Amino acid sequence: LLLTPGVSDPSLSLSAEKHLVLLRDGRTLIGYLRSIDQFANLVLHQTVERIHVGRKYGDIPRGIFVVRGENVVLLGEIDLEKESDTPLQQVSIEEILEEQRVELQAKQESEKLKVQALKERGLSVPRADTLDEY
Repeated sequence: LLLTPGVSDPSLSLSAEKHLVLLRDGRTLIGYLRSIDQFANLVLHQTVERIHVGRKYGDIPRGIFVVRGENVVLLGEIDLEKESDTPLQQVSIEEILEEQRVELQAKQESEKLKVQALKERGLSVPRADTLDEY
């Protein structure tokens, strides 16, 4: 891996390895790392956003992707030989987005039932969007 910090010219920082980046909001990006700086800001080339639902996944092409360092949770190199040995099934973008929507809807219903059960017992749960970040 020949990577020059702070260099954004793809011809100067050559990385033939694919990298996986897990973001703070839960998204997963896969692409070729072209640049990184002292703040862990990243530039990824030929990037796809990978969405996992159950044992299925789909890739949405994103192209060149700039990631602010504070949003990076994990950065790792992908072993291309083992990448194809996954037990997961690749599906179309439309199918994975529909499965993701159904999963989110089920999760929201489950959360509503939980909150309702707690209310019936006289307890309240603060909503996540009202909590202050520390």
